[in-house]
Amino acid sequence: MTFEDIKAAVDAGQTVHWANTGYVVHKDRLGQYLITFVPNGSCIGLTDRSGHRLNGKEAEFFIAQSKDSAENPGSQSRPDGQGRGAAPERAGACPLGRQL
Repeated sequence: MTFEDIKAAVDAGQTVHWANTGYVVHKDRLGQYLITFVPNGSCIGLTDRSGHRLNGKEAEFFIAQSKDSAENPGSQSRPDGQGRGAAPERAGACPLGRQL
């Protein structure tokens, strides 16, 4: 998914994941798109500081396919089976905590 695809999906209320279902992309109240590691609530920005490059490869982002992914975060990998399995570096507390 491209950056624009991800933003459009999140804005449309779809659940977008990065690498596996444990990572969820959301938009905070300031309009920032963030990737949250659901099990511990840590966040990183969807893009680098310049806002031009994704923190992750386009092919690593996908839309949730089932209700089960929301109930068991991190239990499913990407549809192509290429999950990362590691949390992103902690870049400070997420502004919304665990609100998704």
